[in-house]
Parts: sequence; structure tokens; C-alpha cells
Amino acid sequence: MTKSELIAHLAAENPHLRQPDIELIVATIFEEITDALTRGDRVELRGFGAFSAKKRDPRTGRNPRTGAAVPVEGKAVPYFKPGKELRERVNDGPAPAAPRPARAAASS
Repeated sequence: MTKSELIAHLAAENPHLRQPDIELIVATIFEEITDALTRGDRVELRGFGAFSAKKRDPRTGRNPRTGAAVPVEGKAVPYFKPGKELRERVNDGPAPAAPRPARAAASS
């Protein structure tokens, strides 16, 4: 599901709300999660899961083309740990839908 599909679904489920209001709500939620992770905070949504930023230490990587050693700086990466209720619903829910076909590469 894409962000626009989420907004359309929420609009269909909540006809008393205007679509621009729903767009603002969704954007605000995503922005607040992003801001919290940027500050190094953890965001926990009970029954859904927790977002956090994990630190990756600096390391020496390899250039796949030449095999030369390349220094890779340390960084923080976003991490999501699903909550118990979400895991149970996903595991006990209906069979997943067929995956979408991959987009064809643009030809030159």
C-alpha cells in the first residue's frame, strides 16, 4: 500500500473527513515519527510496533567492481520492531495477496 492508497482508503472509511484533512493527518504522523528518530528517540505505538534508530559502527567495505577496500562511515538506520498484536494478526490473517508485477525498465 502506498501513501496515496492509504489516504484514499482512510477517506473511503471516514466520509465525514475531507481528503485534505486526511492528507495532513497522515503527513503529520509520518513527520513526527521521522523527527523523533532524528532526535534519537523511540516511537512506540501499542499493538502496532516500535520505531527506533540503530547505530551502525564504521567498517571497511569492498568495492564490488574492483575489490578494493573502502571505508564506510558509521551511521544510524531506521528500525521497526512489530508488536505482538501486529505479528499475531499478520500470522493468523488471510493469505497474502499476490505480489505486484515488477515495473518494466524504461527502454532507451
